[in-house]
Amino acid sequence: MYHTNIAKLFTKRTVMFREKEWLFSLLVISLVLWLIFLGNSPLRDWDEGTYAIVAREIYRTGNWLYPTLQGEPFLLKPPLMQWFIACCYQLGGVQEFTTRLPGAVLTALGVPLLYLVGCLAFKQSLPALFAALVYLTMLPVVRHGRLAMLDGMTISFFLLLLFCLLKARQNRKYTLGVGFCLGLIIFTKGTIVLLLGAIACLFMLADRQLALLKSPYLWVGILLGNAPAIAWYTAQWQHYGNTFLEVHFQAQAFDRLTQTVEGNSGPVWYYLLELLKYGFPWLLFLPGGLYLAWEKRHESWGSLVLLVTIIYFGTISLMRTKLPWYVMPVYPFFALAIGANLSEVWHNRHFRVRTWTIFLAIISIAGLGGSVYFFMKKEPILIVMSIVLAISMSIAAWLVKQRDRNFIPVLFAGMYLVLTLLVSSQSWIWELNEAFPVKPVAELIRANVSAGTQIYTSFAYGRPSLDFYSDCKVTAATLPILQQMLSNKSYLLLDNEALQQINLTGSKIIGAANGFTLITKN
Repeated sequence: MYHTNIAKLFTKRTVMFREKEWLFSLLVISLVLWLIFLGNSPLRDWDEGTYAIVAREIYRTGNWLYPTLQGEPFLLKPPLMQWFIACCYQLGGVQEFTTRLPGAVLTALGVPLLYLVGCLAFKQSLPALFAALVYLTMLPVVRHGRLAMLDGMTISFFLLLLFCLLKARQNRKYTLGVGFCLGLIIFTKGTIVLLLGAIACLFMLADRQLALLKSPYLWVGILLGNAPAIAWYTAQWQHYGNTFLEVHFQAQAFDRLTQTVEGNSGPVWYYLLELLKYGFPWLLFLPGGLYLAWEKRHESWGSLVLLVTIIYFGTISLMRTKLPWYVMPVYPFFALAIGANLSEVWHNRHFRVRTWTIFLAIISIAGLGGSVYFFMKKEPILIVMSIVLAISMSIAAWLVKQRDRNFIPVLFAGMYLVLTLLVSSQSWIWELNEAFPVKPVAELIRANVSAGTQIYTSFAYGRPSLDFYSDCKVTAATLPILQQMLSNKSYLLLDNEALQQINLTGSKIIGAANGFTLITKN
């Protein structure tokens, strides 16, 4: 009996040590992937440029309570991200790396957090490990998580909330963390807390943890955790009145449910298409994972996956406003489903040989095609990336055909190398190619115009990234307005076509860059 107890204790400690090793390893490899070459590309429109301007104004003015954008009240989002960025500016200066650092670190923490949630939800470590590695190697998660955006932070706070809920089975004191996580979500992305909070409540019901509602720790946590957010919202309302409520809640939140905001519309299946575009190779294992979740719906992980799929994915699909990053919070829960499916394959060797082999072979061929394309474009890092993709997918396809479960670690290693090479290039933010490069034009403005000057441009729309780099407000305007502004001695930034149509009599050409000319009246 004594020797049996010693053996059990040794086994338990060995498992705990192994879990700590995996947790530390996941933390390191996720931080590496999210932080390498983080500042190698300019800031992107729209969110990145906007948040960078707001954070820089906080950094310069010390106005932490009432953030501003180009001197005007910034009422769109809560300020937690901008506060973090402003702190980074104080420590490391105003640059791309410090702008993206807070969001990247907090998103990377979501990988080990998902592992912890998975260990508690699955009650075993292998599917949790697979889920964390799937989440780590999802292209949209890595790309958006490295940008100065709010979604990765929000996901990590929600995963921490779920970890606290699951740990509260053993110790009610963990429910303190639930309230603080809700407060952090509110301070990051505002009203999304209503949707995520509803999912958390329904998960408590499905997981038969309603007794937690009687825990004083939960209510103390909610009170203390939400007090700063409530105080900030109250301060904004008192300072700006109903304007704050109309902009922050109505225009930025509730209108997006029933109206198309700023032309960002799409069909009900918009986010399904997003998954199809960027979800491979892991999308191959999602249908099986969702089927397992339905079979295991009475278990913690199954109910959690189904709740997020039905409630969150269903809600954003029905919303009139569609934006690609709205789908981000479903990825960790799809990763749980995929991790469960891969674990089943690992243990029971249930292969869908024909389907998986064909799709992995197609991805391999696409990789070869990509290497040819990038060779013509003379982009060596992307050539290597495409070759790595082709080789890893080919090996995985061959292993699947041999019914060898080692295709799973090959996929993880291959995708990690592919994403590492992608972010090492300057092509990981491909949206930068949608319009002219802002840095040369911004250099022209900074060299000739005082900071904070109003400039008018013939470009079709204003670009927050140009505002950030030029340290001026560059506003899009029609030709008649541009002509009028020129007569008022304003600065104009004109493309070549507009330059031919504007009456330049009595004006001075200051300089040109990247197809744009900066002029003003003599």
